[in-house]
This record gives sequence, structure tokens and C-alpha cells, in this order.
Amino acid sequence: MSLEIPTSVKVWSQFIHPTLMWILFALSLYALYLGVLVRRTRSAEGEAKKELIKGKFNIKHYQVGSLLLAVMVVGTLIGMGVTYINNGKLFVGPHLLVGLGMTGLIATSAALSPLMQKGQNWARYSHIFLNVVLLVLFGWQAITGVEIVQRIISKM
Repeated sequence: MSLEIPTSVKVWSQFIHPTLMWILFALSLYALYLGVLVRRTRSAEGEAKKELIKGKFNIKHYQVGSLLLAVMVVGTLIGMGVTYINNGKLFVGPHLLVGLGMTGLIATSAALSPLMQKGQNWARYSHIFLNVVLLVLFGWQAITGVEIVQRIISKM
């Protein structure tokens, strides 16, 4: 017994991954903003620090980061699954390989959280470095992803 997916679902499912990734890219920029506010809070003094602490930026950054990790992993799987369903194979190329690498980087970055909470500065700096690399790669992925979406649209 095989399950046949309706053609209309196959066609429109191709846009789930790119839409999700653009939302994720925007959310990543928001996480960066929150991270900057966390750093600012950490280095502030006196009344300025008291005011920044009220923003609970560390908690928000942690929550957004957790959401980013989950959506990145699920979004990667969706992109691969939809590609396989629609084409019977994955296209092993730079977009796929960089996306898989990004998934590993975000998992590594998130795994540093317990060490950062214990005050390990090397983990904090590694987290920042990995996330800057992620954002650069994400920008590149956005460009190559738009090219892929344009190819899909041209074949419709």
C-alpha cells in the first residue's frame, strides 16, 4: 500500500520551508538584538543596570534561542522531506550542505547555554562567534533559497 500525495499539496508544500526560513531569519535578527541587550545589561552599572534588568532580556533571549533551535531543526527536516517527496531525491549541493551545517552550529551554540549560565566566558564568546557565523550563512542561504524558489516557480 502506498500513499499518494495530491499534486496540489506537493506543489504548495514546496513553499513551507522557504517561508519558515525567512521567518526564522527575522527571528534570528531579533535574537541578536536581545543578545546585544543582554551584553549591555551585563556591563551596565547602577541605575542603568537596574532599568535594563527589568527588561528581562536574558530570559527573552534564551526563549527565542530555544524557539530558533526547534524551528531550525524542524525546518531543515521539512525542506529535505518536501524535496524528496517532490523529486524522489535530495539535491546535494551547497544549499543543502550549508543548511545541515547551520543546524549543527545552532545546536552547538544552544548547548553552550548551561556553561554560560555558570559564568564560563569562553562559552559566551564561542556562542557569540557561532551565532555571527550562523547569521552570515543565513544571509547566504536566503539568497540561494530565493534562486531555488524562482526555479520552482518557473517550472509551475
